Amino acid sequence: MSLRIFAPASLLLVWAICSASVWVLFRIYCIKLQTANRARRTDLMQRLGRSSDSQHLVGFFHPYCNAGGGGERVLWTAIAAIQRTEPNIVSIVYSGDIDATKEEIISKVKARFDIALDPKALDFVFLNSRKVVEDSTWPYFTLLGQSLGSMYLAWEAMSKLIPDLYIDTMGYAFTFHIVTLLAEIPVGAYVHYPTISTNMLNRVKSRERWHTNSDTISSSTFLSQCKLLYYRIFMYYYSLSLQSAAFIMVNSSWTQKHVNAILQHSDFLLNTLHRMIPFKISSKSKYGSATSAQIVYPPCDTREISQFPLTGRDRVILSLAQFRPEKDHPTQLRALSRLLQDHPQYIDSEHPVKLVLIGGSRNADDEARVQSLRSLAKDLGLQENTEFIVNAPYPIMLNWLAKASIGLSTMVDEHFGINVVEFMAAGLIPVAHKSGGPLQDIVVPFHGQPTGYHADSVETFAEALHTALSLSDDEEHVIRQRARTWAVQRFSEEEFEQSWNASQWKSFLSVN
Repeated sequence: MSLRIFAPASLLLVWAICSASVWVLFRIYCIKLQTANRARRTDLMQRLGRSSDSQHLVGFFHPYCNAGGGGERVLWTAIAAIQRTEPNIVSIVYSGDIDATKEEIISKVKARFDIALDPKALDFVFLNSRKVVEDSTWPYFTLLGQSLGSMYLAWEAMSKLIPDLYIDTMGYAFTFHIVTLLAEIPVGAYVHYPTISTNMLNRVKSRERWHTNSDTISSSTFLSQCKLLYYRIFMYYYSLSLQSAAFIMVNSSWTQKHVNAILQHSDFLLNTLHRMIPFKISSKSKYGSATSAQIVYPPCDTREISQFPLTGRDRVILSLAQFRPEKDHPTQLRALSRLLQDHPQYIDSEHPVKLVLIGGSRNADDEARVQSLRSLAKDLGLQENTEFIVNAPYPIMLNWLAKASIGLSTMVDEHFGINVVEFMAAGLIPVAHKSGGPLQDIVVPFHGQPTGYHADSVETFAEALHTALSLSDDEEHVIRQRARTWAVQRFSEEEFEQSWNASQWKSFLSVN
């Protein structure tokens, strides 16, 4: 009898000793890391020619900072604003772009966004392990794999340099745990779109095929239920991750709604199971927990493009979007094909309609996607009516914005849609998917009058394009002017900076 009592007690004692030992070793590692960081900070300040006294480091976690998309515009606009107004802050960008130098990235930012950055107030920590967050690394359980990979990448980042404030600007919420544990600094986030949303869960429940829900899964009841459980568990821990942030900014009403719901998310069963884990390191931040997200609309450099003439436009439909699967470029090609089938006058006229697709290609997967789109255009007989421009420099993009007639965006549940704002500010008539930011925030009535069109299928996109192309000169001019006025008024860089500062991010530097 005594042995039966003694055995469990002994096991508990052994477990307690092991747990305490692990915790002590972990704390020693953290102390050594933070101690070594002081020397790294001193070296950095000397290299930048700055005094180490009264200088703060704000770290931006953005592994794809050189991609040239809308998310990167947010990053660089925020850093440029800090450089103009906060002389005692050095911005640190944690980047996986190891094939580029600091000077090359700064040069590309100037060429792509016309944003000038001071190299003496900016530095990069280059991460060698970015592959662990790429889709291709995780063909199965992609969300889980990328999230675990991001935690490893955050460990690499903190091992190289610890800032005074960490801001994730790419959506890697699981990194918050690593940063809080290792660095013990405040964490904030600018969320472009939630890693998982109720929309994704609903698509799995309804067994709808999507780029995140393959035919194999959607066609099987058993696999759909398994994936639903996987999503349920992931949602629970994603919520815990977001709750560890001291402040959260989001880019649209759509994203705010979903992030706020995730912050309040609760699951009784998983709560119970989570509490039963015998040993876990708490990553709860001493700097408080965000309970809601604040909308900070992304910046659009409307100053130059809003000067483009509204008349004399070519019959060009312009697409501006990185060549990623969620942007749904195939729908654009199929909508054009349907438009030309239903209205052959757009082919036979002196100035036939043309679709120009401009977008960034980040890696081999994107390059393969572009080739697939070219093949689709050929199969649809659209070679003469399409043009692909990959990784276009800023002046080339401006040239097309100045002469195109319609701006096309087909992404479902686009979190915001900077490209749609750019269309409107430049004087193009937007045709965007009937969801997300374009529906709720951007292509909305201005003074009770429309600023563009929405669609949700190949057929309705073709109809909307025809409607925009067949407007009279007067109707066309009025809607272009209305769309421009709304975009310039609501989505300027000045509006972004004011909202960014309203998040009180700077207050967390004083408490660190």
